Amino acid sequence: MPHYQYEKANKYPDLADIYENCGGPGGLKLSEFLANKMGIRERSKLLDIGTNKGYQTCFLAKEYKPFVIGIDPWGDAIQVLMKNAEKWGVEGNVIGLKAGVPNTPFADACFDYVYSTTTLEMIRGMKGEEGYKACLEEIYRVLKPGGVFGLGEPMHNDVDIPKVIKPYVTKGDMPAPWTECFATLEKTIESIKGAGFEIIEAGKAPDAQLWWEEFTKYDAYAGDDAFVIQHDKGRWTTYGYIIARKNL
Repeated sequence: MPHYQYEKANKYPDLADIYENCGGPGGLKLSEFLANKMGIRERSKLLDIGTNKGYQTCFLAKEYKPFVIGIDPWGDAIQVLMKNAEKWGVEGNVIGLKAGVPNTPFADACFDYVYSTTTLEMIRGMKGEEGYKACLEEIYRVLKPGGVFGLGEPMHNDVDIPKVIKPYVTKGDMPAPWTECFATLEKTIESIKGAGFEIIEAGKAPDAQLWWEEFTKYDAYAGDDAFVIQHDKGRWTTYGYIIARKNL
């Protein structure tokens, strides 16, 4: 049974459709969990970093009613986002831009919220901690004073990697192996503090294992990830969240 009640996400029960249009574990459950922690308000301005095909972006726009700018640098993700915004009836509240962090086109202090899930860890894997830090500093720059950053990210527990999954998490089809992309919750908190943020709340999602299991069941591109999740059983792999504020 889930630990958390997903009143909004449960309105959309077709998990095959959701995972076809969301990247990584959690789907709309992750979005609801994080949005509630962030306290997203109607008519606020929200930046969604790493939209993928945009279902999470559209869900936030429909259920929480901010004005959302979604950015993604990959392929035709933004075109798909805007088609999905029409499908969800939120095209008036969503704008997609082909862009990524840390090189965004936005002015200083223009967003009330920044939301990012299953995205920045790939930059850590490709560009190391310096690249990850540059993204956090850019997020800090574009947030208004008092603005809130919500991060949801695949992470790992501070334990030895189980032998059965080690060959899989030290290689892979991501931009880099899981061992280079994923950090501990404590390390990620340290990085976010280093960018100037105040931590409001941080933890490992209570339904992390459920989210991973849904991902491996319904995402057509899960591949070897299914083996990892099945055999790891949450020993090394988890999913963390951090809610942080830009100081006034």
